[in-house]
Amino acid sequence: MHKITSYLFLDEQAKKLVDQVHGTSIDLTFSEAAILVRLLSSPNAILTKEALLQVGWPDRVVAPTSLTQCISTLRKKLEPYTEVQLKTVARRGYQLHIAEQSHVKMLAINDADAIRDALVGVSAWTKFAGIAFLGLILAIFWYMSDHHAVVKQVAKWHADKYISLNIGGTLGTAQTFYIGDEEHLHPSWWQKHLAPEGNHISSIKHFSAFAATDGKNYSMAICPELDAEACNGRGMINITAIDAKPAGLNMTEFIPLSQKMEQRIRYNRIVLPADDKGKGELVEHNYHADIYFPVAGELLVRNDLSMSLVYEGENRGNFYSTSCITDQDCLTTPIKYTIRGEFEQYQTEINDLKVDVFYVKVLQKELTKPDEVSNSAMQFYREIRKHDIRDEELFYYRVYQNEHTAVWIIPQMGQVLAWTQYNQLKL
Repeated sequence: MHKITSYLFLDEQAKKLVDQVHGTSIDLTFSEAAILVRLLSSPNAILTKEALLQVGWPDRVVAPTSLTQCISTLRKKLEPYTEVQLKTVARRGYQLHIAEQSHVKMLAINDADAIRDALVGVSAWTKFAGIAFLGLILAIFWYMSDHHAVVKQVAKWHADKYISLNIGGTLGTAQTFYIGDEEHLHPSWWQKHLAPEGNHISSIKHFSAFAATDGKNYSMAICPELDAEACNGRGMINITAIDAKPAGLNMTEFIPLSQKMEQRIRYNRIVLPADDKGKGELVEHNYHADIYFPVAGELLVRNDLSMSLVYEGENRGNFYSTSCITDQDCLTTPIKYTIRGEFEQYQTEINDLKVDVFYVKVLQKELTKPDEVSNSAMQFYREIRKHDIRDEELFYYRVYQNEHTAVWIIPQMGQVLAWTQYNQLKL
């Protein structure tokens, strides 16, 4: 008998899944049971298709589709147990993960001697009342704390799914961050915004990608490197669809248009000398991205975004962000929105993925109102104006980082995903 969860077991001899809570069982085939036993023996390890074929069909030669079909039926039988996730890892194999609730790492304060001294010599009722009161006080402090605010925000997100994307005629997969249930996670919610007849980019042979949705926006962050670790910040593409109607973005035209827009108006990018060895009292960690918002029948809108972190402690410091919004024909004079504040950084997990959450308390905001706003950019102006009126506390999620780049979920126009360039500037 193999334990899967506290109540779900695999009876290898009987080839059954045994649910001890509901008193039910699910029959398995020989191959399903053998593959599940192998996956349970190496939890969270990625097992190759070849290894699983040998286990599921010993001394037999079968087509790879036999494994694909077996995994599909096994996944359906495990479907009622949402904490048991049988994942497909593209080009590598399969992984069994027993999900745990997302959590934030925190320090615990525990003074056993002080607690013992406080309780000695009092009645049992007084002890009980004192402990209950202390628990209530701690609960109130926890509920009102920044830690609790972060936990509540992180609990909204999931990162246990992958979607397939066709970018410029090249196929790939994207790890997906989403809020809520899975009803809007079909790849078409992202793919429908790229016009099929114009989805060709000869320079992209392969890519790494992340995707995100808050149920309203659908973001794609793409780097033209097979391995995300190799992404050096060149050729990245950030696209966010803010309208359910297919945007019809022609990728063949988009690449030269985006390059033209970035060369024509540039506010926020910091280009540092390659041999800069300057010394300074402070280090500014700067992140920059160009994010494009295609909407059917409208001018293409671009957000030239810059974010900077200046640490004043191990996990806290000053936060700066500037957004500059323009459209492709320059009908909208730049809409500039600047935020200054203080941040606390928390290390957390969304499913089993490590994420840094930056809880920003806004101290100062500045909106530079444009002289003219095109119809295409009007909804962006309205949203930025709402931010200017309402923003007091913000949550930024850094979901990936290497030496030159980082991927962020940014609280602007809803929740927007962007693959950013990363630089350090010594001040």
